[in-house]
Amino acid sequence: MNKFWEKFWYIYSWITQGTSYLNARAYAILHRMHHAYSDTEKDPHTPHFFKEAFSMMMYTRKVYNGVLNGTFEFESKFDKNFPVYDKIDKIADSWACRLGFAAIYIIFYVCFATEWWMFLFLPIHFLIGPIQGAVVNWAGHKYGYRNFPDEKDQSKNTLIIDFLMLGELFQNNHHHAGARPNFAAKWWEFDPVYPFIKLFDKVGMIKLVSIKSKPE
Repeated sequence: MNKFWEKFWYIYSWITQGTSYLNARAYAILHRMHHAYSDTEKDPHTPHFFKEAFSMMMYTRKVYNGVLNGTFEFESKFDKNFPVYDKIDKIADSWACRLGFAAIYIIFYVCFATEWWMFLFLPIHFLIGPIQGAVVNWAGHKYGYRNFPDEKDQSKNTLIIDFLMLGELFQNNHHHAGARPNFAAKWWEFDPVYPFIKLFDKVGMIKLVSIKSKPE
């Protein structure tokens, strides 16, 4: 991306994540660690060392905060090639901002909810980031099938609920080819985000590059 679109999508991510905003640098480092150490003790979010998803995500939160605050040591090779906007992060990562978004969600429900039980969806809005992360990282490494059984981790494709995660539960496909923008690999699989990536490439919003060798 050029700098305009990079900053546009950075701010867009902040606004759409709202209460569960994640710092791009810290997220990128954890994701790279996840691929390098997938399903080992160094993996920041694997289900194979925890009894349930909540414990896994609490550990992920601990590592994330450690990376964010500089108290968790990691290999320097993970700390490069991502956008950094400190001023935006200072606002987006503040409690005042998170509580402000929570207030907006509540006001929206007060104005538009027609039944009392609709308010029960509010916790999902507050915590959608951790919930999505728990589903992808737990289900995607425990349940489903493997197109690439030679991968050394336990990644799987959880096709039955993949449409809810917009392609992210093609985890075995993704771990096999981490830089491939299309998470689907077989003719009968479909990544619903890939057509948008192709469209953004066509209109010049992003530039897709060819990577011939499998990334680390």
